[in-house]
Amino acid sequence: MEKRHIFLIGFMGSGKSTIANYLYKKYGMLQLDMDQYIEKEEGRSVSSIFAQEGEAYFRKLETEFLKSFDEKEAFVVSCGGGVPMNERNVQEMRKKGIIVLLHAQPETIYQRIKNSHHRPLLENNMTESYIENLMEQRWAVYEQAADVIVTTDHRNAEEISTEILEKTKMQGERV
Repeated sequence: MEKRHIFLIGFMGSGKSTIANYLYKKYGMLQLDMDQYIEKEEGRSVSSIFAQEGEAYFRKLETEFLKSFDEKEAFVVSCGGGVPMNERNVQEMRKKGIIVLLHAQPETIYQRIKNSHHRPLLENNMTESYIENLMEQRWAVYEQAADVIVTTDHRNAEEISTEILEKTKMQGERV
C-alpha cells in the first residue's frame, strides 16, 4: 500500500486532535481520532477502559486498531500519546503512512490540559514536573518513530498545518 495516511503522534496536549480537525475543516482531509474510535468501539471512555481493564488492555486495543486500519482514502489519524511506545505500532504506521511528531514544551502542555479530566495517566499527577518527567521518558521513542517533527508552542493551527503539509509533501488535498 502506498504511504497515504498522516499519523500524528506526540504527548497528550501537543495538538494532535486540534490539528487533525483543522486539516479536515480547512482542506477536507479525512480525519480519525484513535481514542474516540476506541471509545466508540468499546462503548466507554478511555478513562473507564483504564480503570476497568488496565493500561495493557487499552494498549492492545490501539495495536489492533493500527493492524486493521487499511482505509483506501488518505486519513489524518490523531494517535494517543502512548501509541508510539509500542514498536509494533510504529511498524504499522510506517507501512501505512507518514508519522508526524507534534512537540510542545512541558509548560505549554500543562497550560493546554490542566483542566482536563479524561487523561488517565495524568489524573492524579497534573503537574508540570510530572508531565516533564513523562515526556522525557517518551522523547527518544517519539523522535525515533517520527518521519517529521513539528513544534507547536506559540503557534496557531494554520501555521502548524502548513508546515505539516509542506514537510509531508501533501498539499491539503485527498491523495
